[in-house]
Amino acid sequence: MTAVRHTGAEGFLQRFEGLRARLPGRRLPWLEALREDAARAFRAQGLPTRRVEAWKYTDLRPLGEAGFEEALSSIDGGQALPAAHGGGARAVLVDGRFRADLSALDGLPYAAGSVAAALPGLEGRIGAVAPAAALPMVALNAMLFEDGLLLTVPAGVPGGVLDLLSLASGGARPEAFHPRHLIRLEAGASLTLIETAMGPEHDGTTLHNPIYEIEVAEGATLVHARLQQEGRQGFHLSAVHARVAAGGTYDNFTLVAGARLTRNEIHIALTGPGASAHMNGAQLLAGGQHADTTTYLDHAAPGCASRQTYKTVLAGRSRGVFQGKILVRQAAQKTDGYQMNQALLLSPDAEMNSKPQLEIYADDVKCSHGATVGEIDHGQLFYLRSRGVPEAQARSLLIQAFLQEAVEGVTDETARAALGAAVSGWWEREALA
Repeated sequence: MTAVRHTGAEGFLQRFEGLRARLPGRRLPWLEALREDAARAFRAQGLPTRRVEAWKYTDLRPLGEAGFEEALSSIDGGQALPAAHGGGARAVLVDGRFRADLSALDGLPYAAGSVAAALPGLEGRIGAVAPAAALPMVALNAMLFEDGLLLTVPAGVPGGVLDLLSLASGGARPEAFHPRHLIRLEAGASLTLIETAMGPEHDGTTLHNPIYEIEVAEGATLVHARLQQEGRQGFHLSAVHARVAAGGTYDNFTLVAGARLTRNEIHIALTGPGASAHMNGAQLLAGGQHADTTTYLDHAAPGCASRQTYKTVLAGRSRGVFQGKILVRQAAQKTDGYQMNQALLLSPDAEMNSKPQLEIYADDVKCSHGATVGEIDHGQLFYLRSRGVPEAQARSLLIQAFLQEAVEGVTDETARAALGAAVSGWWEREALA
C-alpha cells in the first residue's frame, strides 16, 4: 500500500523481479538476502516525494515516469577515451559494469578491479557503510547493482593517482545502471581518486545511481575528486558514504556540470579522534538543469575538524539546492566545523535554495555556517569591459574567481588541476550554446 503513494517505485520493483535470476551473486545466500531486504525497504519507501523534508526542493516525478530498462552497452575496446590524469592508471566502467579491456591497472601497488568478480568474498562488506534500508536510493542500488569498483590500498602504501571513468553509452530507450563502489584505505595509506562521469549529450535518457562505501583507516588519506559531466538528458543520483578513523582524512570535491537532474549526497562519519573531512564542490548550471547537493557530517569523536565550501553558478532557468547538516555528538568535544554555501545568479529566472544546519550536543566546539546568494558585481564587470575585455570573457573571469575558493580547497595538485580545467571556459561554452 505504501508503494502506491510513491510514483515510479513499481517500475523499478518490476524490473528487479524480472532481473532477479540474472543479477550477479544469485547463488550467494547472503547477497540474495541483502537484495530482498533492499526490495522490501524500497517497496516501503518508494521514490521520495517533495513531502519528505530531505527532498523538499527536488522532484523525482520525471524519474518515475521515464520507464528505465537495463543498459545495453555499446562502447567497444577500440573507442577513444579521454586522457588519464596523473600516471595513467585507470579503471573504466561502462553502464555500471567494470571493463577490464578498457582499464589500465597493471603494476599498481594495491588491488583494484571488479566488484562482480569478487562477490563471493565480499560478505559483510557490501552494506557495511551504506545499509540498504538507510535511504531509498541506496535501497534501489542494493536491489539492482551489477558491478562497481573494488579497491583496497594496503597499510602504509602511497597509492598515487587513479582515474575512475564512468561512461553511459546511451541508446534509443531509457536506461539505468546502479554501480556499487567499495573503497578501503588501510592504516597510513594514501590515494588520489579522480572520477569522471560522462554520457551522451543528446542520445537517450540515462539514470546513473552510484553508491560509494568508503573506509579510511587510522592515519590514511583519500582525495576524491568527482567530475559529473553527463548529457543533458541524464539523471544522476549518487550517494557517498564514508567512515574516517582516528587521524584519517577524507577530501572530497564534486563538480556538477552535466545531467538534467543531479542529486549529490555525501554522508561522512568522523569516528576517531583527530579525523578530518574536507567537503567542497561547485555546481555549474544552465538551461533547465536542476542540481541538489545534500551533505551530512557526523562528528562522533573529539578533536575532529571539517570544512565545507560549496559554490553554485546558475544561468537560464536552472535551479540549485544546497542542504548541509553538521551533527556534533556529546562526545565530540574540541570539534572545529565550518560550512559555507554561496550562489551566483546569472539570470533573473534562476533559483537557489539553501538550507545549512547545525545540531550540537557538545559544549566545547567551534562551529559556523553561512549562505549567500547574489549577482555578478556590475562594477567589476564594467572595470574589465572598460579595459577591452569582451563581455563573455569578462563574465568567465569573474565566475572563475568566484569558484576559485572551492577549487583551492582540494589538497592534491593533480586533482586540483583537473577540476580547474573543467571549470575553465564554462561560461564561454554556455554563451555559445
